[in-house]
Amino acid sequence: MPAAPYSASSSPAAWPAPTATRPLNALVRLPGSKSLTNRELVLSALAGEPSRLRHALLARDTLLMVEALRALGAGIEQQGADLVVAPGPLRGGTAVDVGLAGTLMRFLPPVAALADGPVRFDGDERARLRPMGGTVAGLRALGVRVDDDGRDALPFAVEGRGAVQGGAVRIDASASSQFVSGLLLAGARFAEGLEVEHRGERLPSVPHIDMTVDALRRRGVEASSAVAGGTGRWRVAPGAIAGRDLTVEPDLSNAAPFLAAALVAGGRVAVADWPESTTQVGDRLREWLAAFGAAVHRDGGALVVDGGDGVASGRRLAPVHLDLGEGGELAPTLVGLAAFADGTSVFSGIGHLRGHETDRLAALVAELTAVGVRAEETDDGLVVTGGATRAGDRPWGSWADHRMATTGALVGLATPGLTVEDVATTAKTLPGFTDLWSGMLQ
Repeated sequence: MPAAPYSASSSPAAWPAPTATRPLNALVRLPGSKSLTNRELVLSALAGEPSRLRHALLARDTLLMVEALRALGAGIEQQGADLVVAPGPLRGGTAVDVGLAGTLMRFLPPVAALADGPVRFDGDERARLRPMGGTVAGLRALGVRVDDDGRDALPFAVEGRGAVQGGAVRIDASASSQFVSGLLLAGARFAEGLEVEHRGERLPSVPHIDMTVDALRRRGVEASSAVAGGTGRWRVAPGAIAGRDLTVEPDLSNAAPFLAAALVAGGRVAVADWPESTTQVGDRLREWLAAFGAAVHRDGGALVVDGGDGVASGRRLAPVHLDLGEGGELAPTLVGLAAFADGTSVFSGIGHLRGHETDRLAALVAELTAVGVRAEETDDGLVVTGGATRAGDRPWGSWADHRMATTGALVGLATPGLTVEDVATTAKTLPGFTDLWSGMLQ
């Protein structure tokens, strides 16, 4: 059962979400991708020579990854906006704080299996509620001892023995594609490499696994992927992992609330340095925002969303039917837009969001209901009927979830008096969010 949102009385002062007073005309520059930064940090620590990650994200999730890899023996220095990683022998006898970062709690246990002693993992209170069964089962199938007292959840300890034989494993990754990515990232360092097969009721967020495979290949690792329907098989050959000097793309998922703001406030919002091609699922915003009625185009190196008159000027958005199975992290923003649609929107393929930073489906229903919008859960998603929003008798709850907080900011653009509880949780992946948001409105 999901934990309730913090009460305003026990949280820092609620943030007054700005209300749009005129159409936007903004250019937003975002920091690097969290997903890419954390994958490249892991691969850099496992590589045979140093790496430089330019424009890497420096936020809570990635800084926790930096500290964890340092504890495991990697040398990592910040040089301006770059992270320079010098790999070293992996050592155990240490503890890792995962915070509330899914990438960290799923990516590093396979790395810890290569250390020379035990590594204990724990994190925030809510981290102990996040599913870890795929990671634990995969490591045990590889002969790695994991002491979790039978919980399939944090806290647990991985008994590193300096090497992992590798081979074939079968896991159920229905709860998170990160179970697959975490195993693959370390697989080239296993003696026999690794073959991972998924068997389960669904396979969410396949683009994130594709991102992992692409990152491996760019470092000279032989990696293959075969996905059909709800099944998948991936193989990583044993071998060296090359160091790289690379520039991390902007975080396209963090672009979601800013681009969506054009539909609510009206006008145009552009996000700078949008890549021509990318493995980031945030690129799907181009079609999903268009489904609500936005005009989307590229202008030089930027992606531009034009929301026309905007909700704040009386416009209602088109209702949508979207399968978000490949882009669940974008769901909170898109569901927030559905609050302003002229009709009922249906979102499917996101049942796995119940196991994210919080139960995002329950959280979205609770917060939309509190501002006067009808919303209900289905087995694998949400149904939202748009209507007039109003500030409730309490702040919009963040539920300790950065994407819930940014969705509150989005809804606040056309909901005078709305406040957002614990907006500081956005620092998990986007430090300085409130300054960026206010700057967009100027």
